[in-house]
Amino acid sequence: MAVKVEELLTADINQPARYLGNELGAAHKPWDAASVRWVLTYPEVYEVGASNLGHIILYNILNAGPRQLCDRAYLPAPDLAAKLRSTQTPLFAVESRRSLTEFDILGFSLSYELGATNILEMLDLAGIPLTWQERATNPQNGQMPLIFAGGQTATSNPEPYADFFDFIALGDGEELLPEIGLILAEGKTNNLSREALLLDLAQIPGVYVPQFYDMAADGSVHPNRPQVPDRILRRVATPIPAYSIGLVPYVQTVHDRLTVEIRRGCTRGCRFCQPGMLTRPARDVEPQQVVEAIEQGMQATGHSEFSLLSLSCSDYLALPAVGMEIKNRLKDKNISLSLPSQRVDRFDDNIADILGGTRQGGLTFAPEAGTQRMRDIVNKGLTNEELLRGVKTAVDRGWDKIKLYFMIGLPGETDFDVLGIAETVRWLHRECRLDGRRGLTFNLTISNFTPKPHTPFQWHSVSTAEFSRKQKLLKGEFRGMRGVKVNYTDVRISAMEDFVGRGDRRLAAVVRRAWELGAGMDAWWESLDQAYKAWTQAIDESGLTWKYRQVESGEWNLFEKEEGSSATDYVTDVTDVTDVSPMSVGRREKEEGREIKEDFFNSLDLPLSPSPSLPLSLDQALPWDHLDTGIDKNWLKIDLQKALEAATVPDCSFEGCSRCGVCGTDFGHNVVVDALPIPEFAGEFVPNTERKQRLRVWFGKVGDMALVGHLDLIRLFDRVVRRADLPISFTGGFHPNPRISLANALPLGVTSTGEIADFELTESIDIESFREKLAAKLPENIPIYKVESIDLKAPSASQLLEAAEYVITVASAGSLTENGALDRENAAPVSVAPDANWEAWVKTIAETEAFWRVHTTKSGKTQDINLRDRLHKLELVEQKPESSSSASDTTSEGRAVLRFTGSCRSDGNLLKPEHIVFMLEQVSQQEIQLLQVERSQLILGYG
Repeated sequence: MAVKVEELLTADINQPARYLGNELGAAHKPWDAASVRWVLTYPEVYEVGASNLGHIILYNILNAGPRQLCDRAYLPAPDLAAKLRSTQTPLFAVESRRSLTEFDILGFSLSYELGATNILEMLDLAGIPLTWQERATNPQNGQMPLIFAGGQTATSNPEPYADFFDFIALGDGEELLPEIGLILAEGKTNNLSREALLLDLAQIPGVYVPQFYDMAADGSVHPNRPQVPDRILRRVATPIPAYSIGLVPYVQTVHDRLTVEIRRGCTRGCRFCQPGMLTRPARDVEPQQVVEAIEQGMQATGHSEFSLLSLSCSDYLALPAVGMEIKNRLKDKNISLSLPSQRVDRFDDNIADILGGTRQGGLTFAPEAGTQRMRDIVNKGLTNEELLRGVKTAVDRGWDKIKLYFMIGLPGETDFDVLGIAETVRWLHRECRLDGRRGLTFNLTISNFTPKPHTPFQWHSVSTAEFSRKQKLLKGEFRGMRGVKVNYTDVRISAMEDFVGRGDRRLAAVVRRAWELGAGMDAWWESLDQAYKAWTQAIDESGLTWKYRQVESGEWNLFEKEEGSSATDYVTDVTDVTDVSPMSVGRREKEEGREIKEDFFNSLDLPLSPSPSLPLSLDQALPWDHLDTGIDKNWLKIDLQKALEAATVPDCSFEGCSRCGVCGTDFGHNVVVDALPIPEFAGEFVPNTERKQRLRVWFGKVGDMALVGHLDLIRLFDRVVRRADLPISFTGGFHPNPRISLANALPLGVTSTGEIADFELTESIDIESFREKLAAKLPENIPIYKVESIDLKAPSASQLLEAAEYVITVASAGSLTENGALDRENAAPVSVAPDANWEAWVKTIAETEAFWRVHTTKSGKTQDINLRDRLHKLELVEQKPESSSSASDTTSEGRAVLRFTGSCRSDGNLLKPEHIVFMLEQVSQQEIQLLQVERSQLILGYG
């Protein structure tokens, strides 16, 4: 049964269009024709989830399958969440508007360690028991959907969240989810029990069913029945760019552009980087597929920007050729290209060429560390010379703002390395001075390193106390440095990421209790103190102290040693390490008057192969050892030892194999596309500013489109014109915009049958042809009523606008005294008979000369305005008694439909529906409720 969403999305709900499910590209498959009904539930607000590429790809793939229906749900903002609870309305899927409990399977994206609390929030709002144990014993067990998670965090270490999910999807989902759908369809046909269905799912490579595995005392995980594998394989799929073309939201999203993946996987081997380890092997997409997907996608969506996505776009050797080919094909469309963080060592004139244009975006590089030694330890593969060359290229090509990412708290880091970050920025400023231009600005993000599973640094411990101390060092160093803006990650967030990210199943109770105490993701940004307090209280109540993150979980700092001992001696007997985090051994050494020698790394003498000589603790079981990601654990140990020596490992996509263990039958091999000849540059977009024709369009905004805001409507028209391929004229300047002008902003939630927009074209076009093309690409709830040709020299509709006509529905809710009236100090001096009705009130307003009200301007100034001067006409259309015993009773009880015409000028001289309510309350001394508003026409003054 569909939820009555329209009753929930009232004026007090922010951005209601988030929840409509009516975007371009929404599938809306018939409910009864589907054998398996999915919901992809993204545990973030709509603006984040709807622009996530993985979410879009899987949604498109599932809906492409026969008899498979896939809907979507997102984390509601706090205002809607509160209303769902207060009205006891379950969380719903946005397209079908059905409760999530009506579906067969819910899939959550878990891509961040602290995101699980949002998942619990969504399950609770949906009325679904939070754990698989509770669902198994629930009387409605047979009707409960299966709950699963996928994503980077789920693939890396699902154990802290294992209690909440019926199964985990490991790795890429493009092939895995359709296989799951087939098993579900067969299971429903055969009426399998929940447990039997999960046992069938567990046979699919990539499906991990936590209830079929138990945790041992050391945190390791083992099967509890013979029918399931000892280790679960991560799935690997080939990217398919065509599935990237899909949803076009009406509201502005975080990544408001078309995004197409050009390369999946990264083999650079950065030792801190979990995505680089979990997405191997590298798989380049064929250049022709990329070009065609972008060209078709831009036409189908109407976006003005596209992005090429990869963990390292610069390692896609065909990038300059592909980028230039797309730029040439779309040169007349005012299209811009953006790239995520790039390898600064590969940034050159060829890449700068494809990024340049009328809307030159920012540039982001990630040196990660401030000294060459630290970059070698983490295997960044970047020299100072390459860093300088890349930044200088950017500056020479016109960029004066560059974003740089650094980390602190990396293994083996000294204060010299920390201060090296500031010295590196100072050096870059000095070497890249801008002659005759405004100064170069660096925006720095300095994050705290948190070790991740499946990386060589997974055994390292962090110290929040050290994070704070090192941040203080940098703040002192950057104080007074011009042209630098620095942002630091809060150490408390890093502490929680580390605590949860490398935990075992005992953390499920902590995650749940943290959610109960209010530690949702939004809490981190709105009240970090409150969120941190919730997490720490949950940890304390669970009995898991900070010691949990130390030796008991196999953590230590392999880079620190006691004076006179080798690194292997230091960590062989882990019982000697009594406190690593948050107060590190290095801090103790400093307090005891000892210091680590600068040449420590040169003095190490460690074996380079896994053997009994390795520290015993490296061989202890880890909570994620039962997950087969393809990375050999012994290789991680070897690479950790190379880090101790500050030895680098080459990128196996372009040099020799590093023997990480991935390449083979299960995971495939690296697929690398060679560099291609770069097409000749066809020239930058030159906006066509010619104005050959102006067309004035009268249109409506009805149904759920009333919940789309004014700025979103402007963006919608821009995309519609692009999709319709209409010859729109552009403004000049650095940021050319299409010449589309709306006469007046319609308030959010108000329907209209009388809106006006002007379109200026670069060539004359038949009016009916224009109307047909425009209407074909507009949503059905934005109907076109009339199109007229207007003289180019005539004033615009917004300049001519004089008045607006509204039809409003109002209701009387009793006397103002009984209902707690608002401040009435400016009440008009009028009186009304006790038996007055709507007709009398309307007449009194018409006969009254003044209704004074204080108006506050945007600048904060106040002024008295006479609302009556702005009212041109007011009439009673209909009145509807609510609770009278006689149809002839027309007293002040009940509803009324009123029509009024009032000022609506661009200079701010406006009469709003709320003003009519104010006047009604003055004459009636009743509380008047505004129930419905429709703008029936805008009135232009042609003089």
